[in-house]
Amino acid sequence: MSTSPAAPPYPDTLWFTRCPVPTATGIAADRGWLAEEFAPEGIAVRSLQDVPPEVAADHHYTHALTGLFREGGNVPALWARSRGERTRLLGLTWIEERQTVLVRADSGIRSAGQLRGARLALPRHPIAIDFWRAMALAGHRGALASAGLAPDDAAWVDVEAAPGGGQWEAELAALRDGSVDAVYVKGALAVEAARRYGAVPAVELDTLPDRRHRVNNGTPRPITVHQQLLDEQPELVVRFLAVLLRAADWAADRPAETARILGAETGAGPEGVAGAYAAGGHRTLHPDLSADRLDLLARQERFLAGQGFLADRVDVHDWADPAPLAAARALLDRRN
Repeated sequence: MSTSPAAPPYPDTLWFTRCPVPTATGIAADRGWLAEEFAPEGIAVRSLQDVPPEVAADHHYTHALTGLFREGGNVPALWARSRGERTRLLGLTWIEERQTVLVRADSGIRSAGQLRGARLALPRHPIAIDFWRAMALAGHRGALASAGLAPDDAAWVDVEAAPGGGQWEAELAALRDGSVDAVYVKGALAVEAARRYGAVPAVELDTLPDRRHRVNNGTPRPITVHQQLLDEQPELVVRFLAVLLRAADWAADRPAETARILGAETGAGPEGVAGAYAAGGHRTLHPDLSADRLDLLARQERFLAGQGFLADRVDVHDWADPAPLAAARALLDRRN
């Protein structure tokens, strides 16, 4: 008489990682809900951001840790998949996170059309996947395209960033010193950095009517998991996603508390958080795999592949698995 093979035992630990940006994962971690969800099975839930570097390694980028959930920028996520890492795309968010092209106050540049002939900063960071460079390239190209300009209508200037340097510091220093004419920045810390350097906006990408001009590392932002965990413990994946949906629901009704958590997540003060995230942004943390978001991610994949950031092409629609998120929504509905 044959018997079905036993299910693999629960892992001792589930891992999560997120970028210092608005995420449902960050909200859930702050509320203690991830640990609470898996405590009955004796499963520890740990953040890569809270362990020593020798433990975290480079898993935030490579996603080589099989028990890892990642909610973060799409450049590393696509890069890891392009290198053959067996990840699956579970959801995408679209959160308006201030994206700006900054210039010197005395430059006279105040519109995308005036970037013709300008020297645009392209940072270079000594890391395996230089998502900073990819972000700047995409941001500048989006600004140029919004005015009907091509990449060749501007000059591109490499700016070497020191290891461990602060966000945007090398580019803003180059702007201040006159080595470049324009710098792409995003997020809460960028609001504060721009003020320190006296830089002013020339192009606010978030105000552009065509969302394609602001497709970048965080727009759309993927949630991924390793295929091995999904194969062996699909129930855990569904439950993890249900906690994220609960966190997104919670944030939607609590703008002030969400802003506090974003300050802790981003490392920025209240002014930086308020300046970076549009009013109502606390209601946009829910992931989905809509055709629109998948198409925008596919646009980003084509850009990254064309610029040499990916080892191989990634079929975004094949990468996506909508079943766990659908099951998570059903589970949360039952619990409510």
